[in-house]
Amino acid sequence: MSLIAEFPPTSFVYAERIEDHDPPPAWLVALVKRARGLVLPFLLAAAWHWASSIDASMAYAFVPLDQVWERLLQLLSTGELAINAGSSLGRALTGLALGGVSGILLGSLMAGFPVVERLFGPLLQAFRQVPLLGWLPLVGLWLGSGEEAKQLLVAVAAFHPLLLNSYEGFAQAEKKHLEVGQVLVLSRWRSFRFIQLPTALPSILTGVGQALAFAWISTIGVELLFGTGAGLGSLMHTAQMAGDMGVVLLCVIAIGLMGYGLNLILSLVRARLLRWRVTG
Repeated sequence: MSLIAEFPPTSFVYAERIEDHDPPPAWLVALVKRARGLVLPFLLAAAWHWASSIDASMAYAFVPLDQVWERLLQLLSTGELAINAGSSLGRALTGLALGGVSGILLGSLMAGFPVVERLFGPLLQAFRQVPLLGWLPLVGLWLGSGEEAKQLLVAVAAFHPLLLNSYEGFAQAEKKHLEVGQVLVLSRWRSFRFIQLPTALPSILTGVGQALAFAWISTIGVELLFGTGAGLGSLMHTAQMAGDMGVVLLCVIAIGLMGYGLNLILSLVRARLLRWRVTG
């Protein structure tokens, strides 16, 4: 059998056309990759809709999506959702700032001064074993159920992750780098700024990510427990007591989306601040 008979010319033309086919645009590939993340939420929404259509009892537990949409429009038109979401966001960020700054300062002092570590270390280790809910009776007795009590609990939740990560970050400063600073006769402040802080920054930013998650979760938790004032947790508590499961579901969705957004923003800030690091 001849070579032409075994591989006809049309096969070479077809193969050439396949090889010359242009790859899809990069934006289309990126869009398809991102769209994969919508498959599971779409399936969950379909399963939710199916469960809500079984009977009346299931429709109470799994609120029909059209009713959820109507409640969303009502909350948006009255501004109730925006007010409560803004209140929760402000409470979480304020608690993160208070607890985070305290944790970074104390962590850096413990890493730089052994006497501070010996003084505060055992006490902080003991306090760290107490769950956040364990502080509720004392905080409620001292400060009541107002804004001060909520801010204190959120700050406590954000304090420990940044304390530990700041301590580990500043303690990781290599001795040879500190010795170079001594040779260059750097002041304590310049040594901190140019040697210790860049070394500790990745660990501190990791602690900020953990503290942000704890602050956001504790914010919703204390709002649910105290049930007073504005906030998504308070709105959820009120809706649960009134049997308005549509609002409860909307609060859960809003909490998840806002938490995801905060983590996304933090990851972008982290990448920006650490762009000087050599990787790979």
